[in-house]
Amino acid sequence: MKEQTVLVTAGRYPERFDGAVNTPIYRGSTIVHESMAHWEEKKKRRAAGDPAASTYGRFGMATQHALQEAIAELEGGYRSFLFPSGLAAISSTLLTLLSAGDHILITDSAYSPTTGFIKRVLQRFGVSYDVYHPEAGNSLESQLRPETKVVYVESPGSETFEIQDIPAIAEVAHRHGAKVVMDNTWGTPLFYKPFEHGVDVSIQAATKYIVGHSDAMLGIVTCTEELWPQFKATVEDLGQTAGPDEAFLALRGLRTLGVRLQQHWRNGIEVASWLEQRPEVERVLHPGLPSHPGHELWKRDFRGACGLFAMVLKPAPEEAVHAFVDALQYFGLGVSWGGYESLIIPFDPKGSRSAYKWPYEGQAMRLHIGLEDPADLIADLEQALGHLNSTKTKLSA
Repeated sequence: MKEQTVLVTAGRYPERFDGAVNTPIYRGSTIVHESMAHWEEKKKRRAAGDPAASTYGRFGMATQHALQEAIAELEGGYRSFLFPSGLAAISSTLLTLLSAGDHILITDSAYSPTTGFIKRVLQRFGVSYDVYHPEAGNSLESQLRPETKVVYVESPGSETFEIQDIPAIAEVAHRHGAKVVMDNTWGTPLFYKPFEHGVDVSIQAATKYIVGHSDAMLGIVTCTEELWPQFKATVEDLGQTAGPDEAFLALRGLRTLGVRLQQHWRNGIEVASWLEQRPEVERVLHPGLPSHPGHELWKRDFRGACGLFAMVLKPAPEEAVHAFVDALQYFGLGVSWGGYESLIIPFDPKGSRSAYKWPYEGQAMRLHIGLEDPADLIADLEQALGHLNSTKTKLSA
């Protein structure tokens, strides 16, 4: 079955729901059983891993089960689990795999709340950590310890967009008995296949492209068969669950993920290429551009690019940078990404990096290119850069 067909059919069983094309929203806490025999049979099925054999609403209903099945099939993993947010998926994964006395290696380019959870929570419970350069590849072997249980990767890096050599990292990590955990939100289940490259656990902030409409919070973890019992136990012990309404919205988004991502990819490349030629821009950081340091790795391992990238403006007064952002009409100023709309947000990696020095001087901006016509987005950026230039001129007069 081709992938676009999987997107449309995975987790869909109209014959179970009176012919409904979409799996309906099943809300419920208590599930009544027909008899003691039915109760015992259901418990055995659930213990054996049947995701549809729910005995209580916290373990999911038909809507959640359909999404879990679809994501596991698309990512190539064994089973998937749902969480109320991407960060909940990340923190639950680390709690599953790490214990007191263990050590985790995390890329210096990771989503900052991930590092924050390790620093503020896991360290209190006796887990140590080190960061490594995101371009380290198999050279991170020198940082592995006997107690290293997890190597955490995120490719491209959050905000700074370094591409990691995941197969090389996985080979080294596995040789030393560590598991590889990947934040695969940028690549999505379509543009990066983590389990084909040696990853043991894949995390998606489904809030982004899977939901696709900026109207639901959701996290998804997919793991190998080896790790599934461990994850199942921890997820249940922590009481983690996601609501059926959010799962329904993610299923809705999943059906159009392929066509949306193709447009995000084309729009993003067009806008990034235009920005690369602008005199006000110091650097564009987009893995799909030949100028990107990790472009060859991206071509080797990825099947496409989403609409998220960064640019660095040449040094300018803060007032001029603010004038640029405030003049934008089609770019919302906001966090998150992956919806149909374009967004921009400034960020400062200088103080958050410890494995390497941020090489650029100007203000960094993360852009999400939505589904608007790229000609309109380019015109909007052009007029906003005009405001940046005119403000610089006024300040220097």
